[in-house]
Amino acid sequence: LDTVLQRLAAYLENADKLRRKVKGALIYPIVVSTIAGSVVVFLLTFVIPIFKSVFDSFGATLPAPTRVLLQISDFLRNFIKFPQLPIEIGIVIAAFLGYKKFAGTKKGRYFIDNMMLKMPLFGNLLKKVAVARFARTFGTMIKSGVPILESLEIVAKTAGNAVIEESVYKARSSIREGENIAGPLKASGVFPPMVCQMIAVGEETGALDEMLVKCADFYDNEVEAAISGLMSLIEPLLIVFMGLAIGGIVIAMFMPLFQLGDVVG
Repeated sequence: LDTVLQRLAAYLENADKLRRKVKGALIYPIVVSTIAGSVVVFLLTFVIPIFKSVFDSFGATLPAPTRVLLQISDFLRNFIKFPQLPIEIGIVIAAFLGYKKFAGTKKGRYFIDNMMLKMPLFGNLLKKVAVARFARTFGTMIKSGVPILESLEIVAKTAGNAVIEESVYKARSSIREGENIAGPLKASGVFPPMVCQMIAVGEETGALDEMLVKCADFYDNEVEAAISGLMSLIEPLLIVFMGLAIGGIVIAMFMPLFQLGDVVG
C-alpha cells in the first residue's frame, strides 16, 4: 500500500505541474487580448464619436478607412445602448447556458474536445498533454499490478478528453477480443506513432510500465518545450495585433486631417 500511495503522490504531483504549465501558457495571451480588446472598444465607443462631429463639419468625402471605422463605431454605440442592453445581456447568458448544456452531452463534449485538438497552435499542445496523462496514468496502473482491462477503463475515465476516452474504450474492446494494446491505439489515429511503437516494445519485452513512464516523461518535456515555444511566438503576435489595431485606428482618424488643407481650399 505504501508503494502504491507513493506512486499516486508522484503521479498527482506531475499532473498538477503539467496543469499549471498549461494554465500559465494560456493566461498571458488571454489577459493581453482582453486588455487590447477593451482599449479598442473604448476608443471606438467614446473617442471616435468626438472626431465624427469634426469630420461632419468638413463637408467633404472622407477616406474609405475612416468611413469604415465610423460605421464600426456607430454599430458598437448602438449595440450597447441602455434600453436594449438587458436584452443583449440575456442573449449572451442564454447562449452561454446553451453552450454549457451542449457541452454536457456526450456528442457535444466529443465535438468540442475534437475541435480543441484541431485548434491552431494550441491543438498540438493539448494533444501532447492528453498523451502524457494517458501514458502516466496507464503506467502507474500497470506498475501497481492493476489488470490491463481495468487499467484501460480507469485511464479512459480520467483522460480529460472525449476523443482520447473513446479511443481508449475502443482499444479496450479490441484487447478483450485478443488483440495487443499497440494495434488498436495506432488504428485510432489519435496516439503518435512513437507512443504506439514504445507500447509494442513494452508488450514484447514485458516492460510495458517502464515504457509508458518513459513516454510520459518524454511528452512532459515536449509540453514544456511547446509551451516555451508558444510563448515566444505569442508575444510578438500579440504585439503586432495590438499595433495594427490601435495604429490602424489612429491612422484612419488622422487621414482626414491630412486632407484638411484641400477641404478648406
